[in-house]
Amino acid sequence: MKNKLIILFIWLISLTGMSQQLHTNIRGNVKDVISQQALAGATIIIKNSNPLIGTTTDLDGNFILKNILIGRYDIEVSYIGYETLIIPEIILSSAKDKVLSIELKEQSTDLNEVVVKPKVLKESPLNPMAVVSARMLSVEEANRYAGGYDDPARLAASFPGVASTISNNSIVIRGNAPKFLQWKIEGVEIPNPNHFANLSAMGGGGLTAFSSNMLANSDFFTSAFPAEYNNALSGVFDMKLRSGNNNKHEHSIELGVIGLGFASEGPISKNKNSSYIMNYRYSTLGLISSLLPEDAGKINYQDLSFKLKFPSPKGGKLSVWGIGLIDNSGTKPEKEENKRNYYQDIEDNNVKQFMGAFGLSYKKPIQKTAYWSSHLAITADGLDLETDRLDNSNELKPQNLINSKNFNMTFKSFIHKKFSNKHYNRSGITLQGYAYDLLIKEAHYNHAGLLTFTDEKGEAALLSAFSSSTFNFSKFRLNIGINTQYFSLNKSWTIEPRIGLERDLGKKSKISFGYGLHSRMENLNVYFANTLNKENPQANKNLGLSKSHHLVLAFDHNISDKLHLKIEPYFQYLFNIPIVQDSTLSLVNLKMDWFINDTYINKGKGINYGIDFTLEQYIQNGFYYLVSASLFNSKYKTESDIWYNTRYNKNYIFNLLFGKEYRLGKRNNLLGINFKLSTMGGDRYSPIDEQRSLIEKEVVYNESNPFSEQAKAALFVHFTLNYEWYKKKSTHRISLKLLNATNHKEFQGHRYNYKTNQVEELRESIVIPNISYKISF
Repeated sequence: MKNKLIILFIWLISLTGMSQQLHTNIRGNVKDVISQQALAGATIIIKNSNPLIGTTTDLDGNFILKNILIGRYDIEVSYIGYETLIIPEIILSSAKDKVLSIELKEQSTDLNEVVVKPKVLKESPLNPMAVVSARMLSVEEANRYAGGYDDPARLAASFPGVASTISNNSIVIRGNAPKFLQWKIEGVEIPNPNHFANLSAMGGGGLTAFSSNMLANSDFFTSAFPAEYNNALSGVFDMKLRSGNNNKHEHSIELGVIGLGFASEGPISKNKNSSYIMNYRYSTLGLISSLLPEDAGKINYQDLSFKLKFPSPKGGKLSVWGIGLIDNSGTKPEKEENKRNYYQDIEDNNVKQFMGAFGLSYKKPIQKTAYWSSHLAITADGLDLETDRLDNSNELKPQNLINSKNFNMTFKSFIHKKFSNKHYNRSGITLQGYAYDLLIKEAHYNHAGLLTFTDEKGEAALLSAFSSSTFNFSKFRLNIGINTQYFSLNKSWTIEPRIGLERDLGKKSKISFGYGLHSRMENLNVYFANTLNKENPQANKNLGLSKSHHLVLAFDHNISDKLHLKIEPYFQYLFNIPIVQDSTLSLVNLKMDWFINDTYINKGKGINYGIDFTLEQYIQNGFYYLVSASLFNSKYKTESDIWYNTRYNKNYIFNLLFGKEYRLGKRNNLLGINFKLSTMGGDRYSPIDEQRSLIEKEVVYNESNPFSEQAKAALFVHFTLNYEWYKKKSTHRISLKLLNATNHKEFQGHRYNYKTNQVEELRESIVIPNISYKISF
């Protein structure tokens, strides 16, 4: 099959040779990153162009470079008194103008001091308050990197300190559970935005509802994040939606093995510079069902996202945005009795899910030194899961039920003020209201019918305020901030200091330090669990916030203009973690468990420490590579003084990404070949309790020595092949994307064979191929 697909690619390439050269335009806007004021007279040039191609911005900060030959370019943007910025790897196609939104940072040095070397956009996050453990996620990388699968969550697994799997895209950051990650869109926290969310891992899913057609460059934080971020313990994925083209209408249609998609953007009113952009995807995995796990069953999903932008006469901008998904999946009992060996073979399972977010965002300049930004959003998510199991009489009996619905409202507002080129401040508030309706039941081996684990309706609120200031000096930058939050359900609150320090070591290097105290609330079903505590049937309701101290040291060095090295050692001390008294159970290890009835107390602790390495060569002569490596240890303890491995203590992660682009013909058609090799320590698990497993007829682990066993190391190879050809008014692309090209059997845990009465290791070879055709016009 793989050879046939490659032959198909070669045949298509042979059909697309053209002689006429094609051109397009680069348009955009340049403004001050702090005040958001337009910068008139900024210079924009295409690096290494001969003769030099360039222009300057008009009074509103707008610019246009016309009739640029199709290809890939580095753009340099400069303005007197500001740091020169290089935007690398801009790719131009025939169907669309390239629209750039560029923000420059004012120099803290006087004009007669040493000239600072231009900064490359990819080296720094978008948030000007971030100092360490932050990376800008490029949409272009999501399209190009093997293993990314157009999914930002899977793309993040290429970065150091981040582990993920083939079967789900849950993000494990530096040994922390996926549930500790916060997802944001347009500055607002949203529920888990993944399709099939929280089924195989809390915080993870199959793939995100974010399409690369909709995303702008975004930030990914892995530790010690700035003061404006609350309710996050391991990291923050701060996603941004791009604005549509306000000059002309552009569309795309994509057909693939796993589904279809349609995107459209354009002006609402050219006179008012308003625009729209939308994307819809529908997918069914029926065509690749033979490559999925046996119990995958019927799976389909769809998602929709959009953004409308309405500039106001006095410089303000109103955005209306939204994202939503609907998922359906399920399984049926195995028809042939001789093939019924495991419980999933005799289960009738139906799952329906939804997630949505709708918001209004408004940004307005205040005089010439500040801007005000506010967001109002409504989010919702729900899971409706029912499982029935065949009994000895071959009749279906209820096994479990989850009916979870959450409706939240969020208001966030802040003011970003530039007091001088050496000091700016961002201060604001976030108000989040939660409305929940939870019903969770499950059968037990010695109990008739379903036990009710959670049955609760109500409201709660999470309130947060922050202030953060950055001070710029000639050779170093200091960021100091504080965040405080209050959880109304049990009146728990925190005050969390944050600090970041960055020191230049000449023109090519810098060293940075970051510290932050961070906290996160638990999943709501934990608070409302009907616990086994007879005196207090909802004993978990008073659980405090889980907390963690983050300390990070970072060294950045530009070996050359195209080669960047980063080394980042870190230490995290987790405390106030919910644990079960007189046991080794801790929520720091939670992977997927809706059915909770244990009583927890905030006496657990944990430590994560390690070092991350990144060596990245940006595209040069069509070739690029990214090497990321992590060595780490992740431990936890309960009330005893014994430190145990956490579930996520893989000890090491190594990724090698590389690729080569070829330009073919006079139309500069693009052939891209990309690989990713990834290896990491195996999953941790506890020893099997054979005797109890036999009694309860399900897998029971011996938690007296938790996570002391480790599966064999995993090695994955991913492959992406793209061919893009251009016509005067359209761009065509055919892609082959293959996850797990080597057919590695991934460790999935254990399952009980009720015929042999034995616990067996479960490994599944999940190969996810997608061949697709996309036309943009």
